[in-house]
This record gives sequence, structure tokens and C-alpha cells, in this order.
Amino acid sequence: MQLLVSVAGPAEARAALQGGADVIDAKDPRRGALGPVPLPRLAAIRAAVAGAHPISAALGDAASEAALAEAVAAAAAVDLAFVKVGFAGVTSEARARRLALAARRGAAGETRVVLVAYADWRHAESLAPACLVGVAADAGAAGVLLDTSAKGAPLFAITSLASVTAWVAAVHAAGLFAALAGSLSGPDFARARALGADVVGVRGAACVGGRTGRVSRRRVAALRVSAGAAPPARALVGRGVLSEREIELPEIVRRDDEMLHALRERA
Repeated sequence: MQLLVSVAGPAEARAALQGGADVIDAKDPRRGALGPVPLPRLAAIRAAVAGAHPISAALGDAASEAALAEAVAAAAAVDLAFVKVGFAGVTSEARARRLALAARRGAAGETRVVLVAYADWRHAESLAPACLVGVAADAGAAGVLLDTSAKGAPLFAITSLASVTAWVAAVHAAGLFAALAGSLSGPDFARARALGADVVGVRGAACVGGRTGRVSRRRVAALRVSAGAAPPARALVGRGVLSEREIELPEIVRRDDEMLHALRERA
């Protein structure tokens, strides 16, 4: 299972890398569950990662087809692996499908689209998570993320384990990768791994001072251990949706991984 860490800037991106994150996700936590960062900051995060790992970017909740296509195109120009789009306020599958197709049109190169479903979908006035799976498949998205729009309670407190298990199975049956997020912490990872999640995403658990605090290398390293064995040295996210690219990790990340391996061997 791969570990995605949301970062608000380049310094946090470096901390996440040093801790062993598999995917670096650009997001401004002060702007909501999918708060986008300004484009110059997104470019700075991209420069800090320097091709070592895939980068995703949150683009907020879709409002109009034209605005969404434009936002996706601008983010894709930074050379991202993924863009994430939410659907708060969208209750029609037909409208969600049109918006998802607009996002696909805006994507360029190897940038893929990830649709975000909300476990607290009634609060978000969005589609039920099961409905968004079909929308994602029809639109040619790469995967679907199950998140929470409000951050007062973690994912597994909002929805049952059986519901999440069925949702992950449906995502995989549609040929997409399944990601889980929503105030998750290390103890939640065993559940996520057991039910087959491909990616687990965190922000608050990786930070000192909560989700609006700062990303800590040591906290990311602990979460990396909880997520399980690190994947091979190829940037393969989810169920093979990224083209294979050889990865040369920064030397400091290699040293941290070796230290963590040694600690686990002694335990």
C-alpha cells in the first residue's frame, strides 16, 4: 500500500520525501478538504520533489466545466502525475460525468484524473461514493479517492468497514485504483491494507500541530512503517495506471529508508 502525504509547500514536500512518502500531494489545508495551492507554489513543490516521486494536486470541488478544464490544464502544465477533483454540491450523475469529462479534456501528457468521493456525502451535498465509481469509469479517470469533506471525525468513524470494503471492491472491478483518506492515522492503516486499498492519504497525522501545522519527517517515517513495506523503486501508483519510470531517490531518502529497515530488523 502506498503512502500519499499532502503538503502545503516545498519545505513540507522535502520533509515528506525524507520520511519515505510514495506520493507527494499538493494541498492547502486552510482551504478545505481539497484546497488547491497557488500555481507558483505548486511549481515550487514540483521543483523540490525533482522527479523523485509522483506528485498529485488537489483542485477543489468542481463548479463549472470550463473553469475545471482550465484549472486542470494549468496544473497539468506543471508536470503532475495526478489531479484530484471533488464534487461537493453536485448531486446529479449526469452533471458529475460532464465535469469529469471536462477534467479529462484539461489533462495533458501523463497527468491523470482522480475523482474524490465523500464518505459524508450528505453533508457535502454530493453523490454517494458508490455512484461516483461509475462516473469515474465512464470518464476514463485513473482512480477514486474516498475522503471526508468535514474533518471532525475519521473515515472509519463515519462509514462502516463493510461499506468501505464493498466500495474498494467496486473500484477495483471498474479497473481503477482505490485510495482512502479522511483524518486517518497509523492504526487505521491495517484496516485499509486488509481491505485492499492501493493508496492511503494523510495530512494531519503527518503534521506537528494538526492538519494546519507542518509536516514532520519523523511522523511520515512512522506512517511509512504502518503502511507496510515500501513499493519497488518504480513509480507505480495503484493498479498500474502510471507508466513505469525508473526512480532515483535522493540520497537522504535512501539513508532514512536504510535506518528504518535496520530499526525494524532489531525489533
